[in-house]
Amino acid sequence: MQPDHLPDSILIVDFGSQVTQLIARRVREAGVYSEIAPFSQAAEVFERMSPRGIILSGGPASVNDEDPPLAPESFYDAGVPILGICYGQQVMTKQLGGNVLSHDMGEFGRAFVDIESDCTLFDGMWKVGERHQVWMSHGDKVTELADGFTPVATSEGAPFAVTCNEDRRFYGIQFHPEVVHTPDGARLIANFVRHVCGLAGDWTMAEFRKTKIAEIREQVGDGKVICGLSGGVDSAVAAVLIHEAIGEQLTCVFVDHGLMRMGEAEQVVSLFKEHYNIPLVHVDAEEMFMSGLAGETDPEKKRKFIGKTFIDVFEDEAGEIGGADFLAQGTLYPDVIESVSFTGGPSVTIKSHHNVGGLPERMNMQLVEPLRELFKDEVRELGRELGLPEVFVGRHPFPGPGLAIRIPGEVTKERCDILRKADAIYLEEIRNAGLYDAIWQAFAVLLPVKTVGVMGDGRTYDSVCGLRAVTSTDGMTADVYPFDASFLSRVATRIINEVKGINRVVYDYTSKPPGTIEWE
Repeated sequence: MQPDHLPDSILIVDFGSQVTQLIARRVREAGVYSEIAPFSQAAEVFERMSPRGIILSGGPASVNDEDPPLAPESFYDAGVPILGICYGQQVMTKQLGGNVLSHDMGEFGRAFVDIESDCTLFDGMWKVGERHQVWMSHGDKVTELADGFTPVATSEGAPFAVTCNEDRRFYGIQFHPEVVHTPDGARLIANFVRHVCGLAGDWTMAEFRKTKIAEIREQVGDGKVICGLSGGVDSAVAAVLIHEAIGEQLTCVFVDHGLMRMGEAEQVVSLFKEHYNIPLVHVDAEEMFMSGLAGETDPEKKRKFIGKTFIDVFEDEAGEIGGADFLAQGTLYPDVIESVSFTGGPSVTIKSHHNVGGLPERMNMQLVEPLRELFKDEVRELGRELGLPEVFVGRHPFPGPGLAIRIPGEVTKERCDILRKADAIYLEEIRNAGLYDAIWQAFAVLLPVKTVGVMGDGRTYDSVCGLRAVTSTDGMTADVYPFDASFLSRVATRIINEVKGINRVVYDYTSKPPGTIEWE
């Protein structure tokens, strides 16, 4: 049974689409809470959530495969509305007695649908006789409808582009309304969750805050919680939210590894000790990290050393605090989704992610992860709701290993100090130009390359500084930020003039993919 403090919600069943996360985003943009569950775990999640509606995602499989992924049969008798998107439409059709043709020519990319009949999904937007642009990506297509369904829109390659059974409130869409290439797609999804499912669209961050405080108190009781602060927005928001719920039962541990940006460590200490008066243990471990990194150039070994050493230091400090039953983490929803593939199998590791993985088992502690249902921009919104200063809330993402992965090659204190100064100048100029909030992430990189230069009448032989700036919505893909030449020239001049040890500046024009955002 659903606890009283959980909001009305939509369950999204994931069949392996690359854009399932976007469905969740569109539902939340309509003011309705949503969660994604792999099809293999959907029945269990349905019991926990008691959702008011279900959305079946797209996916790469064919319903005519030998053992295709299916929705739980119980969903069709649950009495809640269902929206099937692409594979979701096909699987619902097949499970309810219709037919799907495999490996036809299909439609890929922009297409147009003709509206043939009225449908609740079209309320206030699409009318009979109109034609609208959508985004298709399918080989299979529905060729025979299940009982009770009628076609309400067609396209050149899909005679049943939109189908509906209004009596049962089941709807099938062959195109992808969740992507921006379907201009009215977000409105279609909003119509489903609000008009069909009857949800008010009043889920807000204030509501989430209240819900989570109740959940944290319920989980923790009178136990003690420790939280590792990284200096980033995720751990800061998690800590402030938990502190609001349980007060002095929370202690934060800030392991300062000497790999932070300019002034960042001081900001963390000031915010938590002085502004929020949250118990904080500040560990100056710079010497330990620098000595361990000496001579190491392999990026994975650097990451793993930093992660392991962080765990060792954190564990020692937690032991000093004593008696903590819970470990708090700033895990976000994309991390949760990526860690569980829709089949339940392992996913490919591009590079190790720095977190406190392994700590709960080693220390016999339970996890408290109050942000695990939120996307990054929602965490920022929650931070503002909690009253965190904008300098924290709006801060660009910063990797756990810090400057170590922005210094390809060996990491030393001297090289960190050089990079800190160059990075601070770059970010200062971005802020002065009013561009900080338009950029997802911007940072400087200190390359293991030296070049000849001329300063005054003398020859120099110093390091190269790379500049990186990207736009993104979720960090999964990223485009290069198109600075004008005068801006880059101004930044380069300042860095070369003001930072001893750098005599050349370059700009990274690589998108993600094929590159990653960070250099290591």
